[in-house]
Amino acid sequence: MGSVLLTNAQALDVRSGELRPASHILIVDGAIASLDAKRQADGAETIDVGGRIVMPGLCDMHVHVTAATADLSAIRHWSPAYVTAHAAKILNGMLMRGFTTVRDGGGADWGLAKAVDEDLIAGPRIFFCGHALSQTGGHGDMRSSGDDGAGYGWLTPGLGWVCDGVSAMRRACREEVRRGAHHIKLMVSGGVASPTDRIDSTQFSEEEIRAAVEEAEAANLYVMVHAYTARAINRALRCGAKTVEHGNLLDEESIDLMLENNAYLVPTLSIYQALADEGIEAGLPKELYDKIFDVLDAGKRALDMAYRGGVKMAYGTDLLGQMHRRQLDEFAIRGEIIPAMDVLRAATCNAADLLGQAGTLGEIVEGASADLLVSEGNPLQDLSVMTEPESNLRLIMKAGNVYKNTL
Repeated sequence: MGSVLLTNAQALDVRSGELRPASHILIVDGAIASLDAKRQADGAETIDVGGRIVMPGLCDMHVHVTAATADLSAIRHWSPAYVTAHAAKILNGMLMRGFTTVRDGGGADWGLAKAVDEDLIAGPRIFFCGHALSQTGGHGDMRSSGDDGAGYGWLTPGLGWVCDGVSAMRRACREEVRRGAHHIKLMVSGGVASPTDRIDSTQFSEEEIRAAVEEAEAANLYVMVHAYTARAINRALRCGAKTVEHGNLLDEESIDLMLENNAYLVPTLSIYQALADEGIEAGLPKELYDKIFDVLDAGKRALDMAYRGGVKMAYGTDLLGQMHRRQLDEFAIRGEIIPAMDVLRAATCNAADLLGQAGTLGEIVEGASADLLVSEGNPLQDLSVMTEPESNLRLIMKAGNVYKNTL
């Protein structure tokens, strides 16, 4: 890989919230080598940014890159090849929206991540859990009430894997670790897209959750949990979970526990509005549609409570099927509640910190991966700049490779 020099750039320091004017950003072998205002580089390809803002590539910490339909129960009956073909299109769309890193919460595996790493598929790098782990009848169990077949295998496409009991939980965690997982995902409450559970249910015993945390920590990984209600959130945090997904119905104790345990909240507000607007059209079964409204408005209140409480938060969307195109709506929704710079931090340096990738992803510093976006406008002044990538994202670079350049 050669070298690239971005000249006349305003580099955004997402940690300080400041712009570095008149920067020259030298990229060598896919990494940022220098941030020198006067740097020249013999033999480097030069791209004149023209005084525009350069920001780090975006990070979405809750995606399902194989979820080509909102009917998640259908995917486990699809061919893996067919799922991969859909995932390639979904991943390319994410990259073209400026996302250079994503964390998958169930569905992606080592093969898909490797295909992206080798550029066989153009998309963001993937941190994956493999299957999300669910109890029988939990949020990851996509069987209907009348479907008594097991229908689950380690190579079966789909969101989850069903396991019950401490020994089964340990085996499932070890299997995902063996298959290269970057984290372990547990379903510890009911959800919208699952056919047989209730939003307000708790799932897995505390012994099972602690077993998963022990197995994750033994492999130097962590546990992320799908959880809506305060009861589900708080018991998972007390058992050692490190990231709480959704969290729409959290309470003050949830805030205290997240602070105490140095845990992250990953709200996913865009999916609820998307499901309300077009869930049926996207494939969500009608009997699940009404569950949306149990959590739709509560999510914004939870975001405000968590922000005021000082909880660390990362950007997440959780979109399904045709709704993936709304991935940038999260900027507008969060921007109604919290400052623009903190929304950007959630999608950059906060996400990198969550992943244990500080200094490597999510910021423009020497030694970091050259995941860079050139913006036509200033998102610090107007977050809507982020929601129109076709016109406002003029350059998209991941690991030094240019995937879009309309400068």
